[in-house]
Amino acid sequence: MYQRSYVEIKPSITFCQFFILFDLDLASIFVNSHRKIDRMIYRDIEMQLEDLGYNEQLEKFRIEQNLTEFETGRIIAEHKERYVVRTINGEFDAEITGNLRFTAKSREDFPAVGDWVALTTYDPDFAIIHRILPRFSVIKRQAVGQYGEIQIIAANIDYAFIVQAVDRDYNINRLERYLTICYSSKVKPVIVLSKIDLIDPTRLAELTESIKTRIEDVPVLAISNETQSGYETVRRFIEKGKTYCLLGSSGVGKSTLLNNLSGKIVMKTDAISQSTNKGRHVTSHRELIILENGGILIDNPGMREVGIADTANGLEITFDRILEFAPNCKFKDCTHTHETDCAVIEAVEKGEIDRASYENYLKMEREKAHFEATVAERRQRNKAFGKMLKNYQKDQRKNK
Repeated sequence: MYQRSYVEIKPSITFCQFFILFDLDLASIFVNSHRKIDRMIYRDIEMQLEDLGYNEQLEKFRIEQNLTEFETGRIIAEHKERYVVRTINGEFDAEITGNLRFTAKSREDFPAVGDWVALTTYDPDFAIIHRILPRFSVIKRQAVGQYGEIQIIAANIDYAFIVQAVDRDYNINRLERYLTICYSSKVKPVIVLSKIDLIDPTRLAELTESIKTRIEDVPVLAISNETQSGYETVRRFIEKGKTYCLLGSSGVGKSTLLNNLSGKIVMKTDAISQSTNKGRHVTSHRELIILENGGILIDNPGMREVGIADTANGLEITFDRILEFAPNCKFKDCTHTHETDCAVIEAVEKGEIDRASYENYLKMEREKAHFEATVAERRQRNKAFGKMLKNYQKDQRKNK
């Protein structure tokens, strides 16, 4: 799939402004000629919205909401509220309208990588985003250091590759966190164990078995970015028009995996820090890449914190084994922590439920409850502030 070069076809803004000062008609010819070149290139490669994951549901919404006067595109990169949007006519730097910014109630109301948007293009490489089309899935977590706030990782994702390095990063508790995020986001998870060239086959078999013992019905793939062992299995998972997201800590090999799958260097990579044995943040932003086989892949910066923002049933799906015993508890509101005749605790004592998984469940359940309480408190404060502001405006009108 052709990746647009920023060097080949972007005109100089200063050059355009020079012509605008002296000859508007000539400036118009100059700008339009570059726009035509852009569109000719993309017609030659037959870029269609379907190649970016567009579907009939989105088209139906676009028609029903009278958005046909706008162009449709997908956000492929985000840089602090500035976006790169790809359409059938090329890539455009974009910003949102003032109205979209004003009406946004939270960070979730802003565009994210993977979103489909209705936009208007003005210059050969600039556009304004007017509307975000409905999302069928949103991967999100608690915003780091901002209690009660949500950070969107990516939108409209079909599958998530959860990448863990077997040499240093392996942690089943963290895997269960990622699974909870995926399930609550309606995204199908696939576990990818990377750097298998650094351990022997016996150790790899032990790790794989330990995962399958605690986590059921989730594919587990093993790869080496050095030898590309296991890559064919990964490629078989990738379908044309489907969108895949890479999740994992820094240094586990997500960007190298993306580079190898795409056949070129699209993301910068770096070595593991020898002093801390931790990955360095090389990928600094989210970006959507189209692979040669038509699959769509989103790389993400490494995440050291994976805070649960589960408002759906992600925990219930991840820890379904625990929830199977819950109906047999004596009390309907049993917390599975200290109550008498708790079927879950009994199952843990008998070894029918993995103790480490049970403890991880309780930890994330407490985290979820705290997050929901924080969100409710924030909403109550905002409601009180809105009421106070309304009364103030009412008093101002009376005094006039």
